[in-house]
Amino acid sequence: MASLLLIEDDPLVRRGLELALTRHGHQVRTAGTGEDGLRQLAAAPPDLVILDLMLPGIDGFEVCRRVRATGEVPVIMLTARGDDFDVVAGLEAGADDYVVKPARPSVLDARVRAVLRRTAGETEGIRVHGDLRIDTGALTVSVRGEPVALTPTELRLLLTISRAPNRVFGRQQLLEEVWEHGYLGDSRLVDNCVQRLRTKIETDPAAPEHVQTVRGFGYRFGPL
Repeated sequence: MASLLLIEDDPLVRRGLELALTRHGHQVRTAGTGEDGLRQLAAAPPDLVILDLMLPGIDGFEVCRRVRATGEVPVIMLTARGDDFDVVAGLEAGADDYVVKPARPSVLDARVRAVLRRTAGETEGIRVHGDLRIDTGALTVSVRGEPVALTPTELRLLLTISRAPNRVFGRQQLLEEVWEHGYLGDSRLVDNCVQRLRTKIETDPAAPEHVQTVRGFGYRFGPL
């Protein structure tokens, strides 16, 4: 059973999703404002946050940024429409995935389970690439001996591409392996996650040594 924190201001939507996710086997707490959600998050961090972007007071974008700044709890954002601005801004704020409202409970449950599976990781050992050290058993990453805090999605992406140095991973392949989207998904999920990952592990994110772009194809883990 996963513990979820649902932050949604519409009481009907909030109650409907709470009941549906509970029926799918999750333990669900709810909040109607960003402020209340952040208080609950600080008091008892959940396994995952489901976050509506359009909240009164502190909006979902700011809530997401604060979640990212204070911990590694994964975030799925709810957006009222597939608006490019909302989606891009939410991903740049640090969301791991998004679902367009009205959210079908079965789809939301599938996304929740997919995100949570990413935290399981691997048990292969140690991977070293220059100043980057990846412990796939302990699920820790360090750069120049200093620990780096990655979100579950960022870690899963790094584990995926680092398992085969120099191999090119297409965006759709990464969507299927990292996000577990078995359809033609949104490549912005991949690109935004790569950008965030680079800011944490690269000496110069503009000239990455570890996560390299192969134009027109995707990404690869740089040569060892």
